[in-house]
This record gives sequence, C-alpha cells and structure tokens, in this order.
Amino acid sequence: MSFMSEFKEFAVKGNAVDLAIGVIIGAAFGKIVSSIVDDLIMPLIGAVSGGFDFSNLFIALKDVPPDVVMTLAEVKKAGIPVFAYGSFLTILLNFIILALVIFVMVKQINRLKKEAPPPEPAATPEDIVLLREIRDSLKK
Repeated sequence: MSFMSEFKEFAVKGNAVDLAIGVIIGAAFGKIVSSIVDDLIMPLIGAVSGGFDFSNLFIALKDVPPDVVMTLAEVKKAGIPVFAYGSFLTILLNFIILALVIFVMVKQINRLKKEAPPPEPAATPEDIVLLREIRDSLKK
C-alpha cells in the first residue's frame, strides 16, 4: 500500500474526522473560556481586591528607565526583558476553568449513558440438545 493511499485511508476514517471536529470545537471553546476569564472573572477579582490586575504583574529583568510607564505593555515596548507571571496566572486560571468544565461535561455524559444490558446467552445448538436428550434417555 502506498504512502498516499495509507494516508487517505487514515484521514477519512471516522476517528480522524471526529478528532478534527473535536480540535476545532475545543479551540472555539477555549476562546469562550478565555473570554469568560478575561472579561468576566478577572474584572470581578479586580473589583473585589481594589483594582488588582493580574495582567500587569511582572518583574523587569533589567533596570527600567524613569521615562517608561511601569505597565507590562510599555516595558515590553521599551525592549526590556520581563518575567510576566501575571499572564501565566491568567492562563493557569483559564486552564483550571476549562478542565473543570470538561470534567463536569464528561461526568454528565457518563451519567446519561445507560448500562448496556448483559447479552442473552446464545441458544444451544440443536445437535447439542439432541445429544443431551440421548444422554438423558440412556441414564434411565
């Protein structure tokens, strides 16, 4: 089998197509979660904590000139390397929320799945039934 025909067989299998659909939906869902964190949760945390903003948490790894405003965007624009742990905290929060949502979804899907009834025993073949009858008649 040639490489191209093997690839074509792989690409059109149901599992590969399902995986591609899952990745596309997952990417869109990730954007939704990012928006929830950035636009809803982080402003609430900021309001509760008195204006605290994770996105501007950073450590400048070089001296910042006095004319540069101490925001992450301005420090990066000035070419100063930064350790931007606030961005990491935001992404970590995105991940935790996404993992929680996926966990709840999988749990609900598993709850909705009904257990398959146990398979009924296969009918005994006719020749076996006949042999059993012969055996039982010989015992008498």
